[in-house]
Amino acid sequence: MSVKITWLGHAAFLLEGSKKVLIDPFISGNPSSPVKPSELKADVIAVTHGHLDHVGDSVEIAKANGCPVVCIHELSRILGSEGIEAVGMNIGGTAVVRDVAFTMTPALHSADVEIEGRIVSAGCAAGFVVELDGVRIYHAGDTGVFYDMKLIGELYSPDVALLPVGGWYTMGPREAAKAAELIRPKVAIPMHYGTFPVINASPEEFKELASKYCEVVILKPGESYEI
Repeated sequence: MSVKITWLGHAAFLLEGSKKVLIDPFISGNPSSPVKPSELKADVIAVTHGHLDHVGDSVEIAKANGCPVVCIHELSRILGSEGIEAVGMNIGGTAVVRDVAFTMTPALHSADVEIEGRIVSAGCAAGFVVELDGVRIYHAGDTGVFYDMKLIGELYSPDVALLPVGGWYTMGPREAAKAAELIRPKVAIPMHYGTFPVINASPEEFKELASKYCEVVILKPGESYEI
């Protein structure tokens, strides 16, 4: 069975197979989003970390669809207090939720949320290897490159890697190409660029650098790739 991967701008993706998996649904306030939160259907939502441009509209969409949100333990306690089912897990573990396997991987990034004007810790940032219908998709989350990405490639052999390339807050094209070299997915799709001026990096530069390691597919917001 094939899985359709649709980029919704920034780090937001919809994976569609026997289940619909929504990752980092930053939709409202995302100038590149091609959809509205009310238009999205999901069986499960995964959130890589607590920053607003990744949690996004998770609570609203979860309530509308009656679906759980999978995230790191500390963030699950925060989101669960808003009246949704939040499934907490931690790095290195695998949780099977709605027949979809989520393996949480490290990410090098900060993670906090603002609650009633206070900045509080929401655990640490993470990535996910999502296994849906036999297809493995690695969403790196917000991260810099780190050598243990090689272990992610060796352990999970992702078919597709969704890699940030925007720079400033995450890897840029050069570092993301190194990540592709370490992971060796079949396909890499750049993300987390072009949303705001400070992350206006070139996906074409990433493609030029990374194409020696894997196929690189550049999507526009709203476009899909099927594997």
